[in-house]
Amino acid sequence: MNPALSEPEAPQPAAPSTAAPPVAAVGGPRWSPRGVWRVLWYLLSRGLAALALGSALLVGALRWIDPPVSSFMVRQALVAWRIHRAPPYFYHSWVPWGRIPPVLPLAVIAGEDQRFAYHHGFDPAELRQALAVWRRGGTLRGASTITQQTAKNLFLWPGRSWVRKGLEAWFAALMEVLWPKQRILEVYLNIVQFSPSTYGVGAASERYFHRPVDDMTLREAALLAAVLPAPGAYRLDRPSARLQRRADWIADQTQRIGGRRYLERL
Repeated sequence: MNPALSEPEAPQPAAPSTAAPPVAAVGGPRWSPRGVWRVLWYLLSRGLAALALGSALLVGALRWIDPPVSSFMVRQALVAWRIHRAPPYFYHSWVPWGRIPPVLPLAVIAGEDQRFAYHHGFDPAELRQALAVWRRGGTLRGASTITQQTAKNLFLWPGRSWVRKGLEAWFAALMEVLWPKQRILEVYLNIVQFSPSTYGVGAASERYFHRPVDDMTLREAALLAAVLPAPGAYRLDRPSARLQRRADWIADQTQRIGGRRYLERL
């Protein structure tokens, strides 16, 4: 018989495989430490970006919107509420820049931050002096500008910590970029604390001098500015000899820094 015409041979069955079948993954994908850090860094960076954008939008809006309260006022109200003190928990009334007499911003600048018109939120000269005193063994004193104090009083909390100082620097930088100097000073004068429950020049003038802020004298403005380093330690209703000496110095400094001509630089 012709081999080409013969029937093909039947296929032989394949030998059974001895390889182990694949094992299905249990519990989802396995994370490497590097992958975990990448995810955490992604979430952290996006969170910080959102906070930065949100704070910039808030500060930008407050260039035109007068803040009804500050973080210090809210803290004061919470403390008073917890000890069941009767309202009002604090005294505050907003006074627009047009009603604030020039003696008030001059007195505050003379007593708190005489280079306010020239720096950009941070005073290198004051920082160097504070560090020099600390290196000689003295106490590390504050070197905050009016811009930094506005940021702290409006958004943050009292006390000293690197976290708060970092946030204070961030908000101060935003204010210097987004607000004119006059607006920074206007907000500061309206939220700064003059006694444990009195905030802003409007409430302070009514409570302690019994007159609207429009009629304030240089002497009264200097007394208000004199209590700002320690509003809980001084009393405007019974000014001590130390407070009056400081007020005299501030009144003298308002002329030495240029008087009303200084305000024209803002």
